[in-house]
Amino acid sequence: MSDLDGTLLNSDSLISPRSAEILNELIGNGVMFTIATARTPATVVPLLGGMNLNLPAIVMAGAAMWDNSRKDYLNTNAFDEETVGQVCSICEDAGIHPFVYRRHKGQLEVHHFGAMSSTESNFVEERSHSVLKRFVLDEPDYVHSRGEALLIFTMNEYERLMRVYERISSEVTCSSVCYHDIFGPETGLMEVYSCGTSKAEAIRRLANDVNADRIVVFGDNLNDLPMLEIADYSVATANAVEDVRNVADEVIGCNDADSVALWIQHDAGQYPQF
Repeated sequence: MSDLDGTLLNSDSLISPRSAEILNELIGNGVMFTIATARTPATVVPLLGGMNLNLPAIVMAGAAMWDNSRKDYLNTNAFDEETVGQVCSICEDAGIHPFVYRRHKGQLEVHHFGAMSSTESNFVEERSHSVLKRFVLDEPDYVHSRGEALLIFTMNEYERLMRVYERISSEVTCSSVCYHDIFGPETGLMEVYSCGTSKAEAIRRLANDVNADRIVVFGDNLNDLPMLEIADYSVATANAVEDVRNVADEVIGCNDADSVALWIQHDAGQYPQF
């Protein structure tokens, strides 16, 4: 089980041809491999275009699973609407306008109201051309839109966002994380999910469903810590943040060196069934 950004993806935010080739061969020989990411299917699907995953992908940090062969959600873990209102209210008190991700009729709709920073505008522009995601902007009643809410997401100056995160953590029953953007540490990213949602819990469920007897995970950032902690063996890339490297059982090469694929290839070679 691998995280994407900073782990399986290289610095160009792509799965290299070499990694794809190695992993596809391993999967064809019976290795159970998939990804766990905070990304949505709208950006995951293009990235996995050259991959033949034999397991569902964990997306939106565990709020949903995605069957890439069927191009459909398998299950979701949605908010209750009261919690959505509480989180959005706290954000707005700080002058921050969050994005609310809702699943509606098989599509993901991202609702937002208010002025956007240049970073937010770029974020929207880069993701506005997918058939799997639709942005609904300048919507005054964005808090109470249609569909089941899966994620509340915002980006802002890290220290400012941390104050919002701390208030949400103390006042709202939910799962939340705030961390530095790997592409610019001065920027903070905050993800809020329904209570109990995490990559770790989704991995546990998936491992149980497929009768896995060992869980190995790969990660690089703070939001990967829970899944590293529940794994039988945890691996950090060399470019991982210090806290992740300190927790991991092993630190391998960086994300630009096909390190995840090569580690699995070496590991699988130790098992006769592969």
